[in-house]
Amino acid sequence: MTTVASGRRSGRGRSGGAGWRHRLRRDWPLLVMVAPVIVLLGVFHYFPTLGNVIAFQDYSPYVGIRGSDFVGFANFSRLFSEVAFWKALANTLSITAFQLVFFFPIPIGLALLLNSVLSTRLRTFIQGVVYLPHFFSWVLVVSLFQQMIGGAGLLAQTLREHGHSAVDLMTKPDTFIVLVTAQAVWKDAGWGMIVFLAALSTINPALYEAAAADGANRWRRLWHITLPGLRPVIVLLLILRLGDALTVGFEQFILQRSAVGGGAAEVLDTYVYYQGLLAGDFGYGAAAGLFKGLVGLVLVLVANKFAHLIGEQGVYSRS
Repeated sequence: MTTVASGRRSGRGRSGGAGWRHRLRRDWPLLVMVAPVIVLLGVFHYFPTLGNVIAFQDYSPYVGIRGSDFVGFANFSRLFSEVAFWKALANTLSITAFQLVFFFPIPIGLALLLNSVLSTRLRTFIQGVVYLPHFFSWVLVVSLFQQMIGGAGLLAQTLREHGHSAVDLMTKPDTFIVLVTAQAVWKDAGWGMIVFLAALSTINPALYEAAAADGANRWRRLWHITLPGLRPVIVLLLILRLGDALTVGFEQFILQRSAVGGGAAEVLDTYVYYQGLLAGDFGYGAAAGLFKGLVGLVLVLVANKFAHLIGEQGVYSRS
């Protein structure tokens, strides 16, 4: 027994000292392959993050970070006292909540429907058609919607031809949240569908066969096999979406802001652009951006903790 115990201790010593060298020799091709990505993230993402220090300065690009005066939390105090900031925050949160309810489940439903198509050729064709808009720019997406439901679009012309008054849905602030959600669904639902189709392919077909042999109908198989199989991916994407809760998109909103007005289309990204970059108040804009990042971090941590409570791994596992 003493020999076994000493062997275990020596094994732990080897795993602690030489284990990482063994893994390095074994996995060095993977490390080399991922090295360019790590370098790109470090240079273009993590290193520029250090520039958030200007949120605590009266920053001027002419004198740089070292020459700018340190003002502490003055930019944040000013930020939280601005009515326009709280309006932009409220718009951002309402759009995020609306899209979580009406956009997030759509890729799941599309994946379930497409997975039930028996013809491989038809499934591939539908998958390509639905996925194609993901590669379109927001300029093209907004232009297409303008041609369809704008004041001079197809819908307005059809209504005029039948003796009705034309409707311009692209300039109505009251329905703007529905408009941007519809645009996001048309553009990105196909990408989400691909993710869930990949998750569906990992479910063991023997589970469906065993359930069918036990008399389970299609809805019971969906409820007890398919959805539990998709739950880890659903939870993961939901956590990531919550992390971007204050990032609903810049280009989509900046393109339509003049049509519906800032009251409906002003979100945090456009607020930072107008108040920080265009106005030249870089410290104030950085404070708004840093606040957005901190809120996203808190949401990810809270959502990931909730995922652990329901038995899912989430973005990262328990320590």
